[in-house]
Amino acid sequence: MTSRNNVPHAVCIPFPVQSHIKGMRQLAQLLHHRGVHVTFVNTEFNHKRFLKSLGPNSLDGVPGFRFETIPDGLQTSDEDTQQDIMLLAEAIRKNFLAPFRDLLAKLNHTAGDAPVTHIVADGWMSAFPMEAAEEIGIPVVLFFTISACSLMGYIQFPALVEKGLVPLKDASCLTNGFLDKVIDWILGMKGIRLRDLPKDMRVTNPNDKYWKYCLEAIQRFVKGSAVVVHSFGALEKDVLDALLSLLPVVYAIGPLQLLLNQMPEHPLNTTGYSLWKEETECFKWLNSKSPNSVVYVNFGSLAFVTPEQLVEFGWGLAKSKLPFIWVIRPDLVVGESVILPPELVAETKERGLIASWCPQEQVLEHPSVGGFLTHSGWNSTVESLCAGVPMLCWPCSSDQPTNCCYACKEWGVGMEISNDVKRDEVEKLVKELMEGEKGKKMKNEVMERKKLAEAARWSTWFFICKLRQFYPQGRPQQPPAVPIPRDSGNTDQS
Repeated sequence: MTSRNNVPHAVCIPFPVQSHIKGMRQLAQLLHHRGVHVTFVNTEFNHKRFLKSLGPNSLDGVPGFRFETIPDGLQTSDEDTQQDIMLLAEAIRKNFLAPFRDLLAKLNHTAGDAPVTHIVADGWMSAFPMEAAEEIGIPVVLFFTISACSLMGYIQFPALVEKGLVPLKDASCLTNGFLDKVIDWILGMKGIRLRDLPKDMRVTNPNDKYWKYCLEAIQRFVKGSAVVVHSFGALEKDVLDALLSLLPVVYAIGPLQLLLNQMPEHPLNTTGYSLWKEETECFKWLNSKSPNSVVYVNFGSLAFVTPEQLVEFGWGLAKSKLPFIWVIRPDLVVGESVILPPELVAETKERGLIASWCPQEQVLEHPSVGGFLTHSGWNSTVESLCAGVPMLCWPCSSDQPTNCCYACKEWGVGMEISNDVKRDEVEKLVKELMEGEKGKKMKNEVMERKKLAEAARWSTWFFICKLRQFYPQGRPQQPPAVPIPRDSGNTDQS
């Protein structure tokens, strides 16, 4: 019989926004499937949102997998909207250590529970997990729900400061061609421009609180016992090789969803990951459409649009004369309610479907979906690659410009829409995506990436098996270097 002291117990704590929570939940479920005891930590605010969207018993947990909460210290706001990301970052810095420390103490003194042996922390909120872990002598694994190329881009921020490239001198740098400067010294990223790096570097104030939060977090990337990236070797080989020269231990473990699809019996698979209630009525509508005929539009959980941009996107879709399903969150429009012009609604009522949220993975995998108009968030990009759906990319913030750059220029699976949205450009690119020669070429390229993704699944199990090597008891030392598993094409090792 296995002693409770020999069972790895990982406390998983994501950055408290939708995309990061989803990625961490997927990894946590895979850890649990391989015999790791998991405690998953949400903020109290998000815990309530999950109960509202998924049901009152959705977070009851199962044997060996429990959910816990800590307060975020922010005032309660509308539970149907995201919290302000700037305020959230500041709250993480100031408020999270004490309740997290108390939670670890509770878990280590609960009868029948295995003691905590690892913390799996989102790489963007590593300060308090590292301090708490140091106090009790356990390792911290840093998990990034972003691409390897985006992670490499963020790692360059201190060098950009040293070279005087950022903060930007003034707002004119955003429009005068300065961002087109090629950065030729980043390992594994040839021909990358300033504008292709994560958008968080486009600041003019060196004392901007979120900018300082990013710089502080980046300094801690090298301090984790391991760095885990949601990607796979065949997709980002050069960048992953370069990361190995900068970070102690790096694992590429994606795509997580393909592994979860292989274990439908897992008791948590039916609960979902969404902070919004998902509308499944769209599948009846999709079933009535021809294969590869529908444009799927979703700008993710954090992006915002202006009323003018909303209307331009809408008329561009209308003028394309193609069927579309468009996810419009209640808070998608900055500071206003979502209102589409009546004439636009009338024009598209026969071929357009509007939803407030939906199960995106399943929608992308539906045979009628032929293209994805996306904000280029990493979860959305990976899900589109895994479904074999080419993309129109409209990057809004954070890592999205880097994901867009690689999707369009490196992988050949996307086309970019200019930030200044115009209906004629939207119409033209949607038609090219769905019916043009370039669209056909992109479809072929994305299907090749889908095959590579399917072949890469086994590397995640490799990481999970290695987790036990990270000193489950006692004060952690520097772990042995383990190379990133390369895609062997073997899909039977799960």
